[in-house]
Amino acid sequence: MTGGPETGEWTELTWTGADGTPLFARHYAPAKATTLPPVVCLPGLTRNSRDFTLLARYLSRKAEKPRAVIAMDFRGRGRSGYADWQTYTPQTELDDTLRGLDAAGISTAAFVGTSRGGLVMMAIALVAPERMTAAVLNDIGPRIERNGLARIAGYVGDESPDTWEAAVDALRQGQEEIFPDLVAEEWVRFAHQVFRDDNGKPVYDYDPALQDAFEAFNPETPLPDLWPAYYAMKATPVMVVRGGLSDILSTATLEAMRQAHPKMTTLVIPDQGHAPLLWDVPTHQRIAEFLSAADERRWPPRACD
Repeated sequence: MTGGPETGEWTELTWTGADGTPLFARHYAPAKATTLPPVVCLPGLTRNSRDFTLLARYLSRKAEKPRAVIAMDFRGRGRSGYADWQTYTPQTELDDTLRGLDAAGISTAAFVGTSRGGLVMMAIALVAPERMTAAVLNDIGPRIERNGLARIAGYVGDESPDTWEAAVDALRQGQEEIFPDLVAEEWVRFAHQVFRDDNGKPVYDYDPALQDAFEAFNPETPLPDLWPAYYAMKATPVMVVRGGLSDILSTATLEAMRQAHPKMTTLVIPDQGHAPLLWDVPTHQRIAEFLSAADERRWPPRACD
């Protein structure tokens, strides 16, 4: 991937978890200093800070009101250290995230969270609501569809392909039904978000031990009640992005979230599944508009769909 400390696009932010696990984030700074709340981006279960590259570039440099962006790698993913798989939980990731805010000197921030990252955001709303100025939940809510969880459990821990061509092909074969409009170069971009390069070979960019957390997955076991965490966001400006083909966040759950949080604003991305890639400029603009409205207490800005 392009960019990085060598180009000045972003700088490294490092800190440690309570157990000493080294943690990493990308810090995208705007060209000029600003007092606007920074945006903290939290990735999905097996994903990493690279998922937010295009959004971070837009918010930090191209938006009408640029702001800093901190894109984090959860423990066991990306450039953060691997740890005991039993610590790969939203609770530990919550603590790691709050420690990262402290390390960066951030008292309050807006958050963008994809899937697992959104669960951590809801946990923040429960335990430290004063630190959250606005929230963008990317294809996640307090009710998670079991068929989507089963699909994810089915590929966590797969062996890495032997070549980059095979990585692109495997990704396309596994995900083309939920991302039917991607063209060839976009599948390559997608692959470079999912895999890291290890001496020319693609490697899934997460600890294989994450699979252990899914081995006990039972579709018949009741999931935790996440609604109290969502209700805790009632005083926070909330935007929910949903993939039109999502098998994790249903339209029924989205409507229930709207009923519980009447000022919630929504953006549905057609022809994308779980989770929307957040690559396109119109989506960047809508997120920036939402954040600006939250800053100026004009929230919600306007109806989205």
